[in-house]
Amino acid sequence: MNPGRSARPVTAVLFDRDGTLVVDVPYNGDPDRVRLLPGARQALELVRGAGLATGVVSNQSGIGRGLVSHADVRRVNARTDVLLGGVDVWLYCPHPPEAGCDCRKPRPGLVLRAARLLGRVPGECAVVGDIGADVAAARSAGARGVLVPNPATRPEEIAGAPESAPDLLTAVRTLLDGDRP
Repeated sequence: MNPGRSARPVTAVLFDRDGTLVVDVPYNGDPDRVRLLPGARQALELVRGAGLATGVVSNQSGIGRGLVSHADVRRVNARTDVLLGGVDVWLYCPHPPEAGCDCRKPRPGLVLRAARLLGRVPGECAVVGDIGADVAAARSAGARGVLVPNPATRPEEIAGAPESAPDLLTAVRTLLDGDRP
């Protein structure tokens, strides 16, 4: 069995926000700048239509760096939620990397908390993201991680990903089919 994949069926899909669901605007605190990436709404519709729980788990170090506020991030998340048609759980880590917290990806805190809030065990969750930290957080939590690379994804992150897909819709369809991308 692939160590990056759970033996249990996926009952919840957790997504990274920036670079996965929306265009990455560094330290975005402006809801008017939110733009969905191609296939994002359709991917969420497929997941919801299959009866799976949904969540977003996102590092938002701009809060800890004093560049955006919690209220700014909540407004951006709310706008994203409207554009996506609704997500069950929104969680973010406000800490800068040097804080050493358990919630900042690649650590498992956000994934574990999202699973708990959704009433799932981590092994029934999949995390879809655009960087290695997303996949590492999934693996650390015992969840399945799928990398959807974009131009900002480093080659070593792509090479080290246990599962990857060329785009968000392919990743979701693969998770729903129960196969590897």
